Amino acid sequence: MADVLPLVEARLLTALGEPDARAAVTFLGTDRIEVLRFQEGDIVRYATLGMSAQPMADPTAAIADPVAGPRAELVLSVRGGLTDTDKVLRPLAVLAASPQVEGVVVAPGASLDVGEPLWPGAPFTSVLVAEPGGLVEDLELDEPMEPVRFLPLLPMTPNEAAWKRVHGAQELQERWLACGTDLRHPTRASVALD
Repeated sequence: MADVLPLVEARLLTALGEPDARAAVTFLGTDRIEVLRFQEGDIVRYATLGMSAQPMADPTAAIADPVAGPRAELVLSVRGGLTDTDKVLRPLAVLAASPQVEGVVVAPGASLDVGEPLWPGAPFTSVLVAEPGGLVEDLELDEPMEPVRFLPLLPMTPNEAAWKRVHGAQELQERWLACGTDLRHPTRASVALD
């Protein structure tokens, strides 16, 4: 089986351009996770590279399949220049390593929490995993490997995360849309939840 990471990086570069910075994090017992930063006008995008090297395994499976299973990378977009969002590199790497470390399958609609602000002064400790296919198209791989999906992350305040647990991801996204919430603003307030 071919190494998928060069293909994943090529797809990111095609969709987002040349990264202006990259950092690598390795956690004990896991593969290296890189985070690439892309600048487009006032928007800064952070994309993981390394999460898709292995398929995510069902935590209830007796043996993890080394080939089949969902593969993904994470993409976070924020408005630049308002706060030091570059400190999100380590939390993003932690989230990208969670399938290897905790045996979770990261999929749209899921909540991921790092237990601390995503960057200094951020009102967010968690993210909502959104549907892929908008910013970066799925990367098809040879059978029997599943495609790599590039999952957008939407930062959530603790109140939004609690509301999402009760009402669901779709309801929260509809609330954001109805209120015109700027999900890329790095210090935005929680949406009105009544």
